[in-house]
Amino acid sequence: MGSHRLAYTFLSQEDLLDAGCFDMRMAIEVAEQAMLAFEDHRIMFPEKVVQIFDQVSQDRINCLPATLLDEKICGAKWVSVFPRNPKRFDMQNLSAVFILSEIEKGFPVAVMEGTLTSNMRVAAIGGIAAKHLAKKDSKSIGFIGAGEQAKMHLLAMKVVRPGITECRVSAKTAFEEEQFVAQLSPLLPDVKFVCTNTVARDAMLGADILVTATSAQAPLLKAEWMKPGAFYSHIGGWEDEYAVAQQCDKIVCDDWETVTHRTQTLSRMYRDGLLSHNDIHADLHELVSGGKAGRESAEERIYFNAVGLAYVDVALAQAMYKRAQTAHIGEQLTLQETMVFEHHNILSKVRL
Repeated sequence: MGSHRLAYTFLSQEDLLDAGCFDMRMAIEVAEQAMLAFEDHRIMFPEKVVQIFDQVSQDRINCLPATLLDEKICGAKWVSVFPRNPKRFDMQNLSAVFILSEIEKGFPVAVMEGTLTSNMRVAAIGGIAAKHLAKKDSKSIGFIGAGEQAKMHLLAMKVVRPGITECRVSAKTAFEEEQFVAQLSPLLPDVKFVCTNTVARDAMLGADILVTATSAQAPLLKAEWMKPGAFYSHIGGWEDEYAVAQQCDKIVCDDWETVTHRTQTLSRMYRDGLLSHNDIHADLHELVSGGKAGRESAEERIYFNAVGLAYVDVALAQAMYKRAQTAHIGEQLTLQETMVFEHHNILSKVRL
């Protein structure tokens, strides 16, 4: 009789960092490959399961599965979003865990901390959008929001638009802006950082790239702040006034069909009859595959909205797992030594 032992690799956030997985260039490449595989029907991507515990705060835990048929890996992200955590508990508002299983026998191969992966995926998608939609000579970037997503986005934008030399940031407090600069400036020594003392207009007016990364549900970004030729990456829910999208020459989404069922600015406009399918230029995978054009002129204002594609998360988690394996990093944990009734002392374990 063969061994019935089952084991898997556990990877903490520190393990992933030690294995060199905080690699934004890798994340962008993996996301691009995943979008091409999805377009070619080589990824299974069912509906997510959502459990909302507080309708006002939107405290929730979601389960998001996907299967990478080429890799023969099925994965799921178990992610919690509790927007009040920073204020109530001085803790992050998002945490995630991934489980990866092989699909020959169906056994788990890895359980991983997922917050790093999830945050990097969001930024990688924004970076890919900027690669196709921001001007190649973009030099300035402005942020409303200074949390983890804003920080990750700056790193991704710098990968695809290395000419960025100025970053202006606006947050709810001056302390958050200063913390943003303190953490990012050592990583990007060629970038001049400007705190705006919570004045959003000063962060966004005239910037080549605009990013809103907040948990707010309010029209923070004004249309008049977005100059001709600017690229806007919208990350959160409702962060900009309708006129921002209405003045843009192109609107691109990661997945427009999914957007229509969410609470983003574009979703609200769609429900209000102010936006239709015909107003959407493309989904992002169509730009990656070359099916549709990206930026076509220096004067175009372009709007990008991402709601999140969990199959990209799973693809990135799989890439991180493989990198950690190559580096021999991670803890091997036993799921079972043998099947239940094969234990030699099973009689002493049963309670009837």
